[in-house]
Amino acid sequence: MATRLLLVKADGSVSIHADDRAYKPLNWMSPPCRLDEEPGVWRVVNKTGEELRITLEEVLHDSSHELGVDPGLVKDGVEAHLQELLAAQIATLGDGWTLIRREYMTAIGPVDILCRNSDGQTVAVEIKRRGEIDGVEQLTRYLELLNRDPLLAPVSGVYAAQLIKPQAQVLAEDRGIRCVTLDYNTLRGFEDPSLKLF
Repeated sequence: MATRLLLVKADGSVSIHADDRAYKPLNWMSPPCRLDEEPGVWRVVNKTGEELRITLEEVLHDSSHELGVDPGLVKDGVEAHLQELLAAQIATLGDGWTLIRREYMTAIGPVDILCRNSDGQTVAVEIKRRGEIDGVEQLTRYLELLNRDPLLAPVSGVYAAQLIKPQAQVLAEDRGIRCVTLDYNTLRGFEDPSLKLF
């Protein structure tokens, strides 16, 4: 026996949570399922007949809440937002930089941003929220392809993210790719409140 949080949702799912593991339950039964309540025991049975049996010794709190119509989740600061903001402020990467195009299409997928640095050299920019090794590999493939085009070559790379993992940074720098950490709030024009006196 242990103290647990039991969630019975409107979709018929039942989940059992401990006070850790964030969102992941200890056990659950996905809908559709049936909940049979008897004194001290809940039996949750799914459509294939599998049963989850929950023994209740004491109820510390029991409440029901209608959540209403789900308005959906709107994420702020996703890669598309970062790409749009960086493209509009391409000089963030360096003085004299100019945008060629967002979502520059290649045979293996779109490069997030294609631009020129102050020396007129073509630069491919890959943008991630969290910069990990797979993003460096992705940019490497783009660079290999773009450098075959005599109208673009030589093409260098910039790996831009809100957070770049140390392993990704090491790999990028080893391949001659510049890493840039993006501050989403600065790109949006939000001032740092800690810089204000009152």
